[in-house]
Amino acid sequence: MSEVFEGYERQYCELSANLSRKSNSAALLPDHEQKKQRFSEIKVGLDDADALIRKMDLEARSLQPSVKAVLLAKLREYKSDLNNLKREIKRITSPDANQAAREELLESGMADVHAVSSDQRERMTMSVERLNQSSDRITESRRTILETEELGVSILQDLHQQRETLLHSHQKLHGVDDAIDKSKRVLTAMSRRMTKHKWIIGSVIGALIVAILFILYFKFFHH
Repeated sequence: MSEVFEGYERQYCELSANLSRKSNSAALLPDHEQKKQRFSEIKVGLDDADALIRKMDLEARSLQPSVKAVLLAKLREYKSDLNNLKREIKRITSPDANQAAREELLESGMADVHAVSSDQRERMTMSVERLNQSSDRITESRRTILETEELGVSILQDLHQQRETLLHSHQKLHGVDDAIDKSKRVLTAMSRRMTKHKWIIGSVIGALIVAILFILYFKFFHH
């Protein structure tokens, strides 16, 4: 899982909660200049929130498909949250917002302040919960990735060992073939020598027989 995405996510959750507080308090400001200044700060904050959304989107799309799907689903929730916040701020900054805010304040008194605080707490709680859930999913995805990498390394090691075994067996077979060829050459040479010796021995025996016959013939006819 991407630590970069997690950093952007943490920044967005804090910024979203801060913008919610500012927008709720801006509606209750009686001074026009103060309210104008507060809305200017809110606009800058919304631009920063949009930038963080774009950064999270780019980071999520650069990751593996399984991780990307989880992060894009969370990103849709953040986009929806930001759109709701923009609509709320637009409603507050409308021309009738000042009069509506005064009437609401007169009618409800301090109850509005408590409601605002409750809304802020609820938004901050939701942001923290989403951040915790994201951290858990990031940790789980990271563990899955590590397990997959370890399995891949183990498979590669097994394949390497099998390759070494096959190469060693091939070398042994090559050595056996060389020994067989050498033995064939030795046997061929021995066979040629034996054939040559047979001819020599036969010639010698033939010569001896002829000599013996000649001697016998000579003795027989001279007696």
